[in-house]
Amino acid sequence: MRMQPPPKPPSASALTLPGKAVPGGLDNRSAAVLRELVELYVHTGEPVGSRTLSRRLPLGLSPASIRNVMADLEEAGLLFAPHTSAGRLPTERGLRLFVDGLLEFGDLAEGDRVEIAARCAASGRSLQETLAEAGQMLSGLAGAAGLVVAPKGEASPVKHIEFVALGPGRALVVLVTADGQVENRVIEVPPGLPLSSLTQASNYLNARLAGHTLDETRAVVADEIAANRTTLDTLTNSVIEAGLATWAGGGARSLIVRGQARLLENLDELARVQEIQSLFERLEAQETVLRLLELAQRGEGVQIFIGAESGLFSSAGLSMVVAPFRNGQEKIVGAIGVIGPSRINYGRVIPVVDYTARVIGRLLG
Repeated sequence: MRMQPPPKPPSASALTLPGKAVPGGLDNRSAAVLRELVELYVHTGEPVGSRTLSRRLPLGLSPASIRNVMADLEEAGLLFAPHTSAGRLPTERGLRLFVDGLLEFGDLAEGDRVEIAARCAASGRSLQETLAEAGQMLSGLAGAAGLVVAPKGEASPVKHIEFVALGPGRALVVLVTADGQVENRVIEVPPGLPLSSLTQASNYLNARLAGHTLDETRAVVADEIAANRTTLDTLTNSVIEAGLATWAGGGARSLIVRGQARLLENLDELARVQEIQSLFERLEAQETVLRLLELAQRGEGVQIFIGAESGLFSSAGLSMVVAPFRNGQEKIVGAIGVIGPSRINYGRVIPVVDYTARVIGRLLG
């Protein structure tokens, strides 16, 4: 179903942008055209034409005049024309200028504040459960994947481990803890590995969990394998060792990702699907956790990364909004945010991420 554009602003006699200096050397008219075009693109995801802008902008300009402005913006590298449409879309540079200089947003409504506080309430839940719920909430609000770099608390006993075949030479390790947390890791396995080896590896580990933490289980398994006290073949042993090794040296923080499927919505090009799957794998790496926290600490408050700016992904069309949260000693101990299509609703997402980070900080305090 084709999305309808947002309603026209209620008033619009002024040409200037209230409360903001005109960015990037643009004149008021060019800035107004760029802002309106980006806002329409964020809402519909479709190229925006001059006739649509002429009807919506309070500038008294004809479609032909707006086409001239759009041509200048395109020449400046802020817009581009998809080959299938006469309309224009913002480039990553255009989105960056919009976010830095043209985006306007106010405080969250009281109802939003109450809902966020309620969803993040820690009563009767572990810190990890609370942070996972916050990530799920952000995923729903932003239509993107929610990310939380979480400080690790006391290790929880492991309830279940399973190995799932992904394809030649690759398998997924699914770990479920006693407090309900689920973590997934991709590992390399020997080419041609039979499915029976994955089943044996799962059964062997689950028979030895018995309420133990992962570190405790790892120690027991390592002793048994070293002493040849197992009846497993070499291939199954290698799967077990590779699976347990993915959680070795995990450091003081973990990454919680919620709503990954939203990144795959409306992706019909195989290349794009493969890029997103590659991103999933990168999100499982411990160095990615550290990189996310480093990015969140670059400045005060919310940080916005468009396209390849974060260094976490190289493809265009993705953006990340992330903010750090602090403990009672004002030390940054984690981060929360979203990663999604570059046309996420920045005006909505940025204050939601900011307020959620503050709520979590108060809980930790």
